[in-house]
Amino acid sequence: MEQARIVAIYGSPRRNGNTATLLRKAVEGARDCGVQVEEIFLRDLKLSPCMEIYGCMEAGECRIQDDFQKVRDKILQARGLMLASPIFFYTVSAHTKIFMDRFQSLWVKKYWVDKNPPNRQLQRKGLFIAAGATKGKKLFDGVLLTIRYFFDVMDMELWKSLLYRGLDFEGDVLNFPAYLNEAYEAGKTFCQALQEKG
Repeated sequence: MEQARIVAIYGSPRRNGNTATLLRKAVEGARDCGVQVEEIFLRDLKLSPCMEIYGCMEAGECRIQDDFQKVRDKILQARGLMLASPIFFYTVSAHTKIFMDRFQSLWVKKYWVDKNPPNRQLQRKGLFIAAGATKGKKLFDGVLLTIRYFFDVMDMELWKSLLYRGLDFEGDVLNFPAYLNEAYEAGKTFCQALQEKG
């Protein structure tokens, strides 16, 4: 069986923050399952925010040329996406939101240029990991809606979300080995789900 390729996107401004640590465990689980995973740190990329010039209306291609196109193509060629971000003001980090907003060009291509209906036979899947400092009941409500629509534009199912409260300072997650184990097991199960026949 052909290996299901996964792209793992680190959306934290901290290279060793809590979501980055959790995502590394998920990546480890997926690799132990036997799948190839490519890791990408958004903080290391040159990414402009969407300038809303709608140059993408011509052919569905973003006019701004930077690292976005390279990462977008890797994701669109993969069977699975792992995305991790801390919670800032009840949504994803600025690095992550800038990246997500650039996929407006793909939305334009899908619905305005190609006029494709939504793909309801989704075989591509996404895993989302988030950590927030507070324990608010609605801490993840907004971000989950954003993530679902982001995955939808790529014809990708939000397969699972790992959401953790009470994690703020770098290294806090190390005090919760159960969280790390859950992320590792989720990575393994994610790999297996991608390898199942659709």
